[in-house]
This record gives sequence, structure tokens and C-alpha cells, in this order.
Amino acid sequence: MDDEALAEDLRQAIGELVRAVRAADTMSPGEAAILGHLDRNGPQTTAELAHRRGVTHQSAAKSVKALLDTGSVRAEPHTSDGRKFLLHLTDTGRDRLRHERSQRAAWLDNAIRDALDHDEQRQLRECVPLLVRVTTRIVGQRPGQ
Repeated sequence: MDDEALAEDLRQAIGELVRAVRAADTMSPGEAAILGHLDRNGPQTTAELAHRRGVTHQSAAKSVKALLDTGSVRAEPHTSDGRKFLLHLTDTGRDRLRHERSQRAAWLDNAIRDALDHDEQRQLRECVPLLVRVTTRIVGQRPGQ
């Protein structure tokens, strides 16, 4: 298998895996992504969240509104720019995110245990650091560089 075929096979397999695992989600991908960003990076504006996610401000604002309505995030005036609001993850949002992540992990764990024998599970575990390195490389480089 040449490198380009490996890359395409991996892209397809990971894409299908991500879509399959997301089927267990109880909130929209946009909402889950925003909660995840706030959890990892602390308070941010809607514009910052849109930029990080690579979506329009309007799209991020729609997800933010839904999260505000459920009490998953709260907004406070920005300390240096009164026209902006900083969004903070609430305990409710943190609990929702934890539940979502736990549900995804449990579903994936069950699939791994059902589909793979012990040796195959070991092989898969050994691949994780390789996937992390590839992901780190992709994140650190923009297409075309």
C-alpha cells in the first residue's frame, strides 16, 4: 500500500469512527465543541470560539444561545471591551460535557471489546501514540505549507 492510499484509508476509517461515536451524542456537535473549548481553554468570546472552530460567528452564536438557555455557559462583560462578553463554562455545562464524553467512551469501549480480541486490542492501544503524533503534526501545520 502506498503512502497516499494509507492516508486515504486512514481518513475514511477515522471519519467513519468519529461519525459512529457521535451517534451517541445528546447535544449538537457545535454545542459539544464549544463546551470542550471552554473546558480546555477557559473563558472566551463568541468570536474566539468561532475562530477556533473554523465556523462563522453566526453559527457559533446559535450554539452559544442554546448553551446559555440550558445554563451550560454564562456570559459576563469582557474586562477590556465592554461591547463583548466572555463566556464561562458552568457546573451544569461541565457535567453535560463530562456525561457526553463518558457516554462516547463507554460506547467506543463496548465496540472495541465486542469487535476485537485481546491481541487486537493491544495492537490498537499501540497505535494511539502514533495517531497522536500525526494529529499533532496536522494541527501544527496549515494545508499548503
